[in-house]
Amino acid sequence: MSSQTSPAAAPLGLVIAAALPPLLAYNQTPAVTLYNQLLALAGWGLVLCLWARATPGWRAGLKSPAAVALALLAVAPLTSVAWRALPLSLGLNAVAVIGAGLAVLLLAQGLGTDARHKAAEALFWGLLIAGLCSVAISIVQVFAPDLADGGWVARYGIAGRAAGNLRQPNHLASLMMWAAVAAVFITEKRGWRAALPVLLLAFVFSVVLSASRTGYAGILMLALWGVVDRRLSRSARLSLLATPAMLGACWWLMSLWSAESGHAFGAASRLAEGAGSPSRLAILSNAWELTLANPWLGVGWGEFNFAWSLTPFPARPIAFFDHTHNLVSQLAVELGLPWAGAVLALLGWALCRAWRGAAQAGDDAPLRRAALMIVLTIGLHSLLEYPLWYAYFLLPACFALGLALPAGGNPKPAGSAPWQVLGGLLMAGSLFAMWDYQRIVVIYAPSSDAVPLTRRIAAGQSSALFGHQADYAAATSLAPGPDALAAARRTAFSLIDARLLMHWSRSLEATGDVEGARYLADRLREFRNPTGDNWFASCADAASAPAMPQCQPASGVTDWRNLR
Repeated sequence: MSSQTSPAAAPLGLVIAAALPPLLAYNQTPAVTLYNQLLALAGWGLVLCLWARATPGWRAGLKSPAAVALALLAVAPLTSVAWRALPLSLGLNAVAVIGAGLAVLLLAQGLGTDARHKAAEALFWGLLIAGLCSVAISIVQVFAPDLADGGWVARYGIAGRAAGNLRQPNHLASLMMWAAVAAVFITEKRGWRAALPVLLLAFVFSVVLSASRTGYAGILMLALWGVVDRRLSRSARLSLLATPAMLGACWWLMSLWSAESGHAFGAASRLAEGAGSPSRLAILSNAWELTLANPWLGVGWGEFNFAWSLTPFPARPIAFFDHTHNLVSQLAVELGLPWAGAVLALLGWALCRAWRGAAQAGDDAPLRRAALMIVLTIGLHSLLEYPLWYAYFLLPACFALGLALPAGGNPKPAGSAPWQVLGGLLMAGSLFAMWDYQRIVVIYAPSSDAVPLTRRIAAGQSSALFGHQADYAAATSLAPGPDALAAARRTAFSLIDARLLMHWSRSLEATGDVEGARYLADRLREFRNPTGDNWFASCADAASAPAMPQCQPASGVTDWRNLR
């Protein structure tokens, strides 16, 4: 086997890596999409192993703007673990996912010409399969929700809306955009042009069922593709231009069905909320205030949730946000303006290179344009959500970016061993993570013969990758005191909610920090959450108020860093 060939199973491995993670419905509490992400990491680890010999020039991509940007991002969690207070488990998770993204980017960039064509077709077949299966899943979730068993079809709690097996309508919509791009590429390549309008209609219909406003914007991007890309066939361009009309037709038909059947139509209620989201705009405003307060080094990777929740914002959105829902804002607030600016500039440079490569004529121009569309559609989503924080979106997006970028000129052949080692580590690490996660599962979903809760929590806190989730159980179930306080401080970097704020405040009170306890209680009041409202109800009773120091406001503002 030559250094530029790959096993016959390599395309199948890529199809599996792209198709299966979004389709997995099985999950165990508390992390509902963890197994989807682990399957993505394992699948792309398999891709690294199978395609290693087809990537002779991967080293040429090490200095590419996109690779440098991902390398800068991979360093960020390590700095927060070393010099700030980010728990090691959260840091390791972030480094593993970003490092995998860097690996698949370099793999794709280093592919030879023939291998690049095979890899692109395999990627798009995988996305098309995932899209078609997700259309069927969406139909079940909306029209026959009783058939959603949680094993093959995920249950979703909002009537009249589809979420796919990823359990998030916006994620389903983004997957539909990818499937639409894949349909264009495959039907053009195979000459199946009559099938494209049918496929696009199915994907648009699923977006309507998701009621995702991000998905509606994505449909407009598909139409724009039809306007801009004059190298597509006339039938493909017309099909893309027709997608907004498909959206209108699907909406009308669903409205008729809802009116006749009395069933809920989720998109109609979403439209009543308006095109934007006041809470999203408010969180962006709050994030910008934090950025201005920490312009040079930011609040730290993974620390936005901590800093925002514990900084006074009297008019804050009342939902608990662990992300700004905007890629640019998130990087700026966590990394600081210089670091984030460097990363964004490098990514922008990479996109410009990909755009120039896609605009050139050549046999690989169609695959480069389709790969670039994969990146652009998920980029649009990243301005409104945070899909790239999930491995099942980040890794295909990195691979597509590598396919869209021009390969280095006449690179020196490099060995395949690094890819095989990295691929093996990703697969082995995913299996280890599944085993390690069971320590957390037994805390939240114990069996009938489970050991006492305190022992389960202690075992979970020893988890290398998920200890922060056991810390949440410790902080909210142990008696207020030093142990619960230490656990609260660690788990707060994952997500702060009303229950955690209340128990954290109690632990500060129990350890003698009454001022800190009052400060956290003040933050809980800002969220106007029923849990907090019930807790503060006793303050209305003059007889019981003195027994609860949190009834009185804090005397000053505590820097959130002092609460870590």
